[in-house]
Amino acid sequence: MNRLGAVEIDDRKIFEQESPAGRIAREELAALSPRLSEAQDWMGRMEKEGRIGYRTLPDQDVRPILRAARRVREAADDLVVIGIGGSSLGAVALQAALAHPFHNLLPRKTRKGPRVFFLENPDPDYLAAVLDTLNLRKTVVNVVTKSGGTAETMANFLVIRKVLSKAVGKKHAERVIATTDQDTGDLLVIAREEGYATLPVPSNVGGRFSTLTAVGLFPAAAAGIDIRGLLAGAREMRQRTGAPSMETNAAWRLAGILYLADKLRGKRAVVFMPYATALREVGFWFRQLWAESLGKARDREGREVHTGQTPIAASGPVDQHSQLQLYMEGPDDKVYVFVRAARFGRRVPIPRAFSGSKTCALLGGHELGGLMNAEQAATEEALHQAGRPVIRIDLPAVSPHAVGQLLFLLEEATVVAGGLLRIDPFDQPGVELSKILTKRELEK
Repeated sequence: MNRLGAVEIDDRKIFEQESPAGRIAREELAALSPRLSEAQDWMGRMEKEGRIGYRTLPDQDVRPILRAARRVREAADDLVVIGIGGSSLGAVALQAALAHPFHNLLPRKTRKGPRVFFLENPDPDYLAAVLDTLNLRKTVVNVVTKSGGTAETMANFLVIRKVLSKAVGKKHAERVIATTDQDTGDLLVIAREEGYATLPVPSNVGGRFSTLTAVGLFPAAAAGIDIRGLLAGAREMRQRTGAPSMETNAAWRLAGILYLADKLRGKRAVVFMPYATALREVGFWFRQLWAESLGKARDREGREVHTGQTPIAASGPVDQHSQLQLYMEGPDDKVYVFVRAARFGRRVPIPRAFSGSKTCALLGGHELGGLMNAEQAATEEALHQAGRPVIRIDLPAVSPHAVGQLLFLLEEATVVAGGLLRIDPFDQPGVELSKILTKRELEK
């Protein structure tokens, strides 16, 4: 473990589970080693062929991103990021995890950058409300779409562009930064014609794997987040998940356990449940990563398989009060992945008061962070005693270094799981029909 602390998996309870329906035997996981080696070899071939690029992202030169972010911090009061799906979820997760939770409400002198607004859905009420809030004369727009053909993103951009042009005139082009494919696409063409600054998305990095490109790093840097620390954490996890060993490779263990829970124990859903409010949006990012990568009708040989677990984004302790009853006594078709931070950024003691109240008497003298982690431990143990399969990802803290490790671990585990399933985790053919039908609706 380096001095900044390593992200680790605690999978002991799933091996110790007394209920056969919730237990994965160590021998079953060990028996997957040849399949996991095969998956790792397949990933290596894909990387050598240049078909996958996410594993090289921790080594990128971030100076162009930092220069662009510095210009925005110096010149802008507001940054509007327009994107959807893989072009927004990771960026939103980074902001939520590593910026002040009320960043946009802080005074300009206190926050480390402009206010940051995300436009995802083409919702007229929400977009209008954002416009009501902006100082358009000091607004920068970051439009994010790798293909340049994402209807929701381009619709929102066309609206914002018109309003921005009206506010600042021809200088509006100086206020637009396009994050898009570095070689091709409609948005790249538009950017060159209009004179927009551009930030590249590598052609071999798909949207849901693009958080550690300019897609996520530029808004993060503009908000003052340490993106070098993020990438350092990702580099560390890449090194640790490169070894073909069940003992040391956390991605192998995570992918293997979730694969066996699905195929041998019928756990068709994965509940991803962080116990830190800052990590709640990571759950929504993981939901897309796991669902879109692994939910496939056919394997790589074209055989019909209809595979994939349904990821459920939960958050503790709040979802103890909305979901736990179902998890404890409902259908036994889920595997539970908790995420826990050993330390919180601030220590908040709970005062002693109202000694006549048993609850207040118990709480007094503890800290809020201690209560969060006590509830996580109790919920994990309660599910374990109920015969439900649980594992936990431990972070030393919610820091750039730890979050970089976590994101890379989840990406790597997803691709490893794709190798075990023998499907292509990088395509998404199932979403194309909806896009085609949307265009037909608009053409009516």
